[in-house]
Amino acid sequence: QVQLVESGGGSVQPGDSLRLSCAATGYTLDEIVIGWFRQAPGKQREGVSCFSNSVNTTAFGDSVKGRFTISRDNAKNTVYLQMDSLKPEDTATYYCAAIIIGPGSHYCIVMHPPGWFDYWGQGTQVTVTS
Repeated sequence: QVQLVESGGGSVQPGDSLRLSCAATGYTLDEIVIGWFRQAPGKQREGVSCFSNSVNTTAFGDSVKGRFTISRDNAKNTVYLQMDSLKPEDTATYYCAAIIIGPGSHYCIVMHPPGWFDYWGQGTQVTVTS
């Protein structure tokens, strides 16, 4: 079992930044792939980012490329989603997700769909409004 806890959401103005955290327990970052997704009311869940610590690959959704970045703290088993130049259309509940992986495989060359992930956090709200 992987347990995920997101934090860092809030209400900001357009152009501001936020950093979301996804703290994982149960498995190390080398043993899982982390995905970030978001869902706005009335819309489908959208892929934001995918991160594989074991092979150091990252993918981003087209709508956030160039604005969002990923970092991690292996000692804290935590992945961070840095969101810069936020726009009102970034408003959504953000979720991190995880799947346990085997060794020697390549992940996050492209975004993996939500159904590929087995474990989900509770979500954190991000609101961008002037």
